Amino acid sequence: MSDIRALDIDLLDALFGMGDGYVLDFSNLTFSAFFRQELRINIDDPRHAQGGTSKAKRLRYFLQTADNATAVRVLIALWKYRETKRKRARQSETVPDADSEFWELVVRLGGKRPPSDRPSSAGPAPGPDKAVLTQLSAEFVRVSEFDPQRRGYEFERFLKSVFNAYGLDPRSSFRNVGEQIDGSFQLHAWTYLVEARWRSAIADAAALHSFHGKIDQKADWSRGLFISMSGFSPQGLVAFGRAKKLICMDGFDLYEILSRGLPFDQVIDRKARRAAETGAPYVSVRELF
Repeated sequence: MSDIRALDIDLLDALFGMGDGYVLDFSNLTFSAFFRQELRINIDDPRHAQGGTSKAKRLRYFLQTADNATAVRVLIALWKYRETKRKRARQSETVPDADSEFWELVVRLGGKRPPSDRPSSAGPAPGPDKAVLTQLSAEFVRVSEFDPQRRGYEFERFLKSVFNAYGLDPRSSFRNVGEQIDGSFQLHAWTYLVEARWRSAIADAAALHSFHGKIDQKADWSRGLFISMSGFSPQGLVAFGRAKKLICMDGFDLYEILSRGLPFDQVIDRKARRAAETGAPYVSVRELF
């Protein structure tokens, strides 16, 4: 059960237009598709309709019966959808203190306010300074000079340094029963599991499916970042398909991030958004920036 209170529900009713059973501008079809594609949740499951079958009643019941982390993930996804629609239509805010009240609720439930949604007076989220970027670039070159066996280990260490430089709370490689994960980091409400490869062969569909299988067995708020220095087989990407929970990055992407001083967290956000919009797991950094 989440810690959402009756007063919180009143706020959410106002924010998401949940009068008369509606939620924002969703139809029954688009409401179901949003939860399925963006959140990997079947909101049409009968257990979510114990408080009523309308969209608003299902959402209220789901938020109150889910754990806090899942509730936060759903709320942030709905908020981003709301704000995108409102800003594109150039509509003024109609709920007093909507932004501050919404994020106060998210933080109370254990979530974090994304840097891009902080008030402008706070300034942009700090990234690594030029000296750190220079050091990371030198480390990137140094890793390339190791023999293949050691290079894999050093590559994981290098990536942890990159994640740490952007305040992504990285974790080193770890083992679960029957599997190895090359690391993880936290971005907004998502935990990203990492597959890191520096091999001469490009990653094919089998490698993508294998990593995705690990992610699919984890919590709903898990995503995957597959980093293949040699890139990905075009045929493999096609065979892998769409509507998955991972995004891809190659060596040229890393070079672009370091050489141009691009914010790594924003790179991940843009790749994730493009994947959500198109289903494509790999889009180059140069196309996104």
